[in-house]
Amino acid sequence: MNEPEPVLTVGLFPKERQLLLGLLESLSDEEWARPTVCTGWSVKDVALHVLGDDIGVLSRKRDGHSSANQQLGSWEELVAFLNAWNERWVESARRISSPLLLEMLRMTGDDLHRYFASLDMDALGGPVSWAGPEPAPVWLDVAREYTEHWLHQQQIRDAVRGPGAKDRELFGPVLATFVHALPHTYRDVPAEEGTHVRLTIEGESGGTWSLVRQGKRWKLYVDVEGEPDASVRIDQERAWRLFTKGIDKSESGAKIEGDRALGERMLDMVSIIA
Repeated sequence: MNEPEPVLTVGLFPKERQLLLGLLESLSDEEWARPTVCTGWSVKDVALHVLGDDIGVLSRKRDGHSSANQQLGSWEELVAFLNAWNERWVESARRISSPLLLEMLRMTGDDLHRYFASLDMDALGGPVSWAGPEPAPVWLDVAREYTEHWLHQQQIRDAVRGPGAKDRELFGPVLATFVHALPHTYRDVPAEEGTHVRLTIEGESGGTWSLVRQGKRWKLYVDVEGEPDASVRIDQERAWRLFTKGIDKSESGAKIEGDRALGERMLDMVSIIA
């Protein structure tokens, strides 16, 4: 068995942003105003949120600027703080016109790509909260940012009934990043040494990953031989929606074999801050 290869996404940011801008440029006024799965937010609001994320990363990480001094002691506090923070940004940014928003997204997209390209992907950085509290490699933090961008574009595409950005080049890294939340998802699940749980995401952009109990921790691997104690199969379209809370696990259509309770925990994985 082997540890998964790093999910390197820096080179995908320009293509993802180009696709987003092309989509937004094609929208009518009515489509800009359509509601999205994000409660209370229109298509334009989601695009404004993307702009806010860009500005936040560039200001906070590239420039070392921080305007938030709040101490957050739990996951629930983090989620509540970020939801309120994002809501305030979108409310204040609604005065930005759609043409100006496009100009700003083009500029921040270029700056963001240059910043990420300057980083050492193998270095340790801060934690990726949904993957656990430990310091994470920079590549995982950057990949998390990529999944956020991809997700918000999909929310817009769903709202305007446009085709998704689902080719393997763009979609595969999203799923490969999401599964790094699995060890944290199982952190309080006791099991004997060597217990093996396998996840298969079916589809062109999917793959197979395994959790193996080693000592007091669960670790993520690929190419694990032998029959697992529990296995879960789920379609790639339902997988990304499930792991970002777009659907409930009762809607996942997941097929579980072996130890059902052990397999069902996999359906609780959340790979976003929400």
